[in-house]
Amino acid sequence: MVGSLLLRGMLVGIVAGLLAFGVGKVFGEPMVDRAIAFEEQTSEAKGEAPEPELVSRPTQAGIGLFTGVIVYGAAIGGLFALVFAFVHGRVGSFGARSTAALLALAGFVSIVLVPDLKYPPNPPAVGNPDTIGSRTGLFFTMIVISVAALVIAIRLARRLAARHGGWNAALIAAAAYVAIVVVGQYALPGINEVPEQFSAVVLWQFRVASLGIHVVLWGTIGLLFGALTERALARDRGYPARLVPSR
Repeated sequence: MVGSLLLRGMLVGIVAGLLAFGVGKVFGEPMVDRAIAFEEQTSEAKGEAPEPELVSRPTQAGIGLFTGVIVYGAAIGGLFALVFAFVHGRVGSFGARSTAALLALAGFVSIVLVPDLKYPPNPPAVGNPDTIGSRTGLFFTMIVISVAALVIAIRLARRLAARHGGWNAALIAAAAYVAIVVVGQYALPGINEVPEQFSAVVLWQFRVASLGIHVVLWGTIGLLFGALTERALARDRGYPARLVPSR
């Protein structure tokens, strides 16, 4: 059972990666090109020699982006399937589609949205190369805090549900998650290495495109995986998928 879910999750992740690649190619890459042009102009103005290009720009924007997004999508899809196998039937009486959709939403918020609010992605020419290690470490620290806060919130909601009801328990848990995240974001140092001359429009559009890639990726995984899993469960039980109760 887990093996089939894992395979399905990885295949769904590849499909999601294909869609995310399209979003990145159409909306993200033009912003990267503009950022690279700004970086080259800045280097020329300083009289600095251009750095050697280890990988050509067409390769980066083509097969490089494609490979990276597909591998990332397959990995996220596989992890998603494993988490789904663990939580399905343990968190409320939700059906497969509802569980997958809620899991995708929780993953997107905790792994992408909340960390991006503290440390948003930057295009080339934004950021000091010497601090990339520390910036990466802080970003993953924010992910750990967000995921840990989500786990605490879920456990709190389950504990309070019997006494205060589902809605009240969910609201209290959501407030606890926000409180932990806010404390974590204030405790971690801020980073602002955007050059003053860099276009605010390009920076904003790049960040929106980056967020859009993740929205497509997580949304596709949640909806498609849930639909396929519900059909598979219906087939195993021997009745049509449309008769499977889904909440």
